[in-house]
Amino acid sequence: MVRGVKLGWLAAGLLVLSPAEAEMTAYSTLNGEPPLVIGHRGASGSRPEHTLAAYQLAIEQGADFIEPDLVSTKDGVLIARHEPNLIDTTNVADIAKFADRRTTKSVDGAEQEGFFADDFTLAEIKELRAKQSQPFRDQSFNDDYAIPTLEEIINLVKQVEAETGVRVGIYPETKHPTYSDDLGLSLEEKLIETLVATEFTNPDRVYIQSFEVTNLREELPRLMAAAGIDLPLVQLFDEFHLQPYDFVVSGDRRTYGDLISRDSLSNFVSTYADGIGPWKRSFVLTEPIEPPIDANGDGQPEVTERLTGEVLPVIADAHAAGLVVHPYTFRNEERYLTVDYDGNPFTEYEQFYNLGVDGVFSDFPATAVAARDRLTQAGSSTPSAHQPQ
Repeated sequence: MVRGVKLGWLAAGLLVLSPAEAEMTAYSTLNGEPPLVIGHRGASGSRPEHTLAAYQLAIEQGADFIEPDLVSTKDGVLIARHEPNLIDTTNVADIAKFADRRTTKSVDGAEQEGFFADDFTLAEIKELRAKQSQPFRDQSFNDDYAIPTLEEIINLVKQVEAETGVRVGIYPETKHPTYSDDLGLSLEEKLIETLVATEFTNPDRVYIQSFEVTNLREELPRLMAAAGIDLPLVQLFDEFHLQPYDFVVSGDRRTYGDLISRDSLSNFVSTYADGIGPWKRSFVLTEPIEPPIDANGDGQPEVTERLTGEVLPVIADAHAAGLVVHPYTFRNEERYLTVDYDGNPFTEYEQFYNLGVDGVFSDFPATAVAARDRLTQAGSSTPSAHQPQ
């Protein structure tokens, strides 16, 4: 299992680095290069997630990669949605003609009620419109944007490059692959097929990620070898007491915590993956606080955690195994920060950048980019939390 270490902390719970040290140690990444900024579901803090508008904004804000989560339609087309269930992120429940599609299904062993992408053809999906699923975020763009296919996302990236010269990559995740396989709708086959058909196979511009293991370890290498391509793979990690769902199905008793041990990273995960994507709170540890605290002075007490000061050696162990580390998910809102950051998301980014992460998944790429840029400007003061989003 993972081992705990203590670092030197300020009263606010942050790693102590003088400006000169920050200059010298930026960046403590695996390759010494600046950490990547990955637009999590696009710039999903500012536009409805997984829309071309969200991806376009992420690119404009300086993201190095954009992240499409992939599920399959009934007719086998990959579309960008966080889950097969469409009820929270689209207006499907408002369309009378689709009322009979409401159903209950088991996704990774959990019962869900809603409308599922695999019950809709692509033509029907194109009748839906995206909506902001978080009630505290801007709702003014609801119903403005269609649901994009993976091919449309790649075409957007190519169009941006042709028009501006800006080259960004894509970071697709196959969502619930066992669920899709059971329906005869392999996500991995369609993903590789689409990447090849669109000629988007540069290994410097694609990462493929999954919370499951078998698809990364067996299926994707087989498909890529057959297609004559070789793209980096990233093992995602949920909370350490949980298991990958393919392990649950197969009877493998290992947890994510077992998989992220130093021995496992070196002798197992690194044999099939090029990087890991852990949840940030799983290795920079926190504890709950009660009652919630108003850290940013807006009159709304929303902070519910503080840092314990303990950081598990996930980054060091992964780097020792030759694996990059791309934690998720960084967000600007106070409710997602600990009290130690005083309502300032820049402080959280800088902590993780100083710890040596190789990239971050962010709902607000502009903030992640600005915090990264600040790290190279020794002696400057911490920017305001109120940056363009």
